[in-house]
Amino acid sequence: MPATSNVPLTVGFDLDMTLLDTRPGIRATYLALSAETGTAIDADLVVNRLGPPLLDELRNWFPAEGLDEVAHRYRTLYREYAVAPTVALPGAHAALDAVRAHGGRVAVITGKYEPNARLHLEHAGMRADALVGDLWAERKGDALREHGATVYVGDHLGDIRGARHADAVAVGVATGPYGAEELLAAGADVVLPDLTAFPAWLAGHLAAR
Repeated sequence: MPATSNVPLTVGFDLDMTLLDTRPGIRATYLALSAETGTAIDADLVVNRLGPPLLDELRNWFPAEGLDEVAHRYRTLYREYAVAPTVALPGAHAALDAVRAHGGRVAVITGKYEPNARLHLEHAGMRADALVGDLWAERKGDALREHGATVYVGDHLGDIRGARHADAVAVGVATGPYGAEELLAAGADVVLPDLTAFPAWLAGHLAAR
């Protein structure tokens, strides 16, 4: 497990399928985009592989030309269709509270378009001390370093890559597309079934430092 020091605690969290179940809203947004553009999109497939950047997903359904325009339209529709149906995953609020109970800061580092990520946090009643969007894998690691995060919690193999890139403790949660064995094989230091187990893990981790 990566070494930690006595610097002030900052814990990074992914957003989609780590803190929030965004699948219903994302599905609704893709269906609206499909109806508007006349392009067939398998929205059920999309929500089962959340994590990589938006443009990577849109390339599966739209030609390269005009892709930025489609992404802009998706992000606009997202505000209408995706925020209200989204709910916090089990233990998410308690996980953030646990960080603050230890005098720590919460940094949400996500691949989601940052203004929409902020809307999600506001709707869910979650407060982040730092929020950085539009990042994936090792680029998440750069943001973790910038904000001094020594722990990163995420559900995707890309989140594990980001944590390893930042020399942060990689905490996987099996609430997204990957199970515990896959997250461990990708380099997770520990895998929790969901965030309900995070406060106890964090207390033990800090006690062992």
